[in-house]
Amino acid sequence: MISMSFNINLLTDLQVMWQYGFMQHAFEAGTIVAIIAGVVGYFIVLRRSSFAAHALAHIGFAGAAGAVLLGIAPIIGLLLFTSWGGIAIAILGRRAASRDTQIGIVLSFMLGLGVLFINLYRGYATEAYSILFGEILGISNNDVIVTFISSLGILFLTGILYRPLLFSSLDEEVAEVKGLPTLFLGTIFMLMVAVATSFAVQVVGVLLIFSLMITPAAIAHRFAKRPKQGIMISVFIALIATWLGLFISFYEPYPVSFFITSIVFFLYIITLIFQRLKLTKDTSLNND
Repeated sequence: MISMSFNINLLTDLQVMWQYGFMQHAFEAGTIVAIIAGVVGYFIVLRRSSFAAHALAHIGFAGAAGAVLLGIAPIIGLLLFTSWGGIAIAILGRRAASRDTQIGIVLSFMLGLGVLFINLYRGYATEAYSILFGEILGISNNDVIVTFISSLGILFLTGILYRPLLFSSLDEEVAEVKGLPTLFLGTIFMLMVAVATSFAVQVVGVLLIFSLMITPAAIAHRFAKRPKQGIMISVFIALIATWLGLFISFYEPYPVSFFITSIVFFLYIITLIFQRLKLTKDTSLNND
């Protein structure tokens, strides 16, 4: 990172930061990814599929390693592997109760492939390894465009499938009894998670994917009374964490992903403390 000194004048700090193209691209991509992570993440929490998002990120690493081995862009391998992994998880684990077992099976096989690909590659797979921790500051203008187009597709699908997807997320068994195509919805949703995960790892990396896709949604789930309200809160938290993380990392010599994960983590802790205090207060009032 470029060594810069922080100024109390926020407007001046922003002007200095925005002089650099790589920061502009980072903010553009980070904003897009945060919105998608907030939307998709809320459904992930509702469907109790947090492990699926985590697994797909690791499966994507195997795809990135394979792409490097073949001499193509890592993002292509990410998208291919996460997509096929998502379809496999949806088909093998149709019920939430058994889904974790099926995810573990697919994940272990894919990680084995990733290890094989890395060992077969004779050079130093910098691009593949960088996916473990995120590389948002290295995103190009073309990456921003691809991320934007893919995100529009996810938002479009979410809008079309919102009601049936919400119903099946809240109660999968009842939705199936009512005649909803739960397998189809589950497969489409896992593909959406796969695409969202592939781009989210550019921001926080494979190892920290929970921070952007799960934690904001988990916080929103505790506060929101309605699904749409929950999605908006989830997106807002993801945006704030991403923007603050990028801003602080420009002036401090530490990774962006560290700041993003720290921000959402402490927000979640504050949420738990706030709810615990509220519960204690309500209990005290009821006893009186």
